[in-house]
Amino acid sequence: MFAWYRELTEREQNTFWGCFAGWAVDAMDAQLFSFVLPILIAAWGMTTAQAGYLATATLLSAAIGGWACGYLADRFGRARIMQFTILWFCAFTFLAGFAQDFQQLMVLRIMQGLGFGGEWAAGAVLMGEIIRAEHRGKAVGTVQSGFGVGWSAAAILAGLVLAHLPQEYGWRVLLMIGVLPGLLVLYLRRKIEEPEIFVKTRAHVEKTGTRPGLGAIFQPETLRITILSSLLAFGVIGVGGAIVNWLPTFMKTVRNCRRPHRDTTCSW
Repeated sequence: MFAWYRELTEREQNTFWGCFAGWAVDAMDAQLFSFVLPILIAAWGMTTAQAGYLATATLLSAAIGGWACGYLADRFGRARIMQFTILWFCAFTFLAGFAQDFQQLMVLRIMQGLGFGGEWAAGAVLMGEIIRAEHRGKAVGTVQSGFGVGWSAAAILAGLVLAHLPQEYGWRVLLMIGVLPGLLVLYLRRKIEEPEIFVKTRAHVEKTGTRPGLGAIFQPETLRITILSSLLAFGVIGVGGAIVNWLPTFMKTVRNCRRPHRDTTCSW
């Protein structure tokens, strides 16, 4: 099933693993919030509507981050922007551990979302331009599975931290741990190079002085693809985000799943 992987060059494999890891740590930091959400609802007296605003604001800012970083990746490089976005969302995940109220957390979640969306955009383009066409679909699909790895890592960390630390500050420690994936940038800086097509295109743009504007994707020849792709992404991210953000809260408040050291049973 993975015979195609052995046919990849060293450069393609490095890019594959760099993007896979980037997607995984992105998902991990994003999902840490879902495990602290029920704690914050109880500790801060947040309403479910306010909790929903936090999740929604992150997804909306991720859309803005994807758009902005797609533009920046065209200007400064896919690998460089990917590194920047990972450092960005790791930093704001860490800072979220210091939030004192709903308003502060809202601002930090919005800033965090910009990095999440930016990493998705930069990583996808990087994969598309380095992995050869005959293996691109399989490689990109496998990289997407990194979300499950990141979600699982978040669940394991939440189980360990929240089981052994008081909830009053355990959730803060959990979010602060989200800074550690920033170390991935060290790998990316050593192993990932900019795609050749990007280097050649940038040289051509600098030579001719012609640079496509943001409106290029709304030209008649690409408008249909832009609209359909946007609707697909909106549905997948919107529905998926709603499920994964609320699942731990649902399990705790509706199915009565408790912390491991207190009660390991759930009402099904």
